[in-house]
Amino acid sequence: MVTPSAGGIVLVPFPFSDLSQAKLRPAIVLADAGRDDWILCQVTSNPYGDPRAVRLAAPSFSSGSLRSNSYARPGKLFTASRELMVGQVATLSSEAREQLIEAVVRILRGVNTLESGEV
Repeated sequence: MVTPSAGGIVLVPFPFSDLSQAKLRPAIVLADAGRDDWILCQVTSNPYGDPRAVRLAAPSFSSGSLRSNSYARPGKLFTASRELMVGQVATLSSEAREQLIEAVVRILRGVNTLESGEV
């Protein structure tokens, strides 16, 4: 089990749409939601044409890395129990973490585009 902290990139099981299986996928820890639950942001290797997807470039990490070019999807947040987190693969730099949080806040405020598109 992982001891999560804001900015950590953890592996969590994501179920297939038919719920038959799950695959480990990376997610960025944004904040402690209380009671051992954490607010996470989806990470993908495909931006899916989402103009809000934030590219995670090599300078985005203070430790570790992801296997391929990846994107944080600030419009795809979810809450997960710490018990579901099976490992941590990287940590965002504090600057990248703050930029991602700003992207989430822009969505909440109704601003739909990123200023830079990369953290």
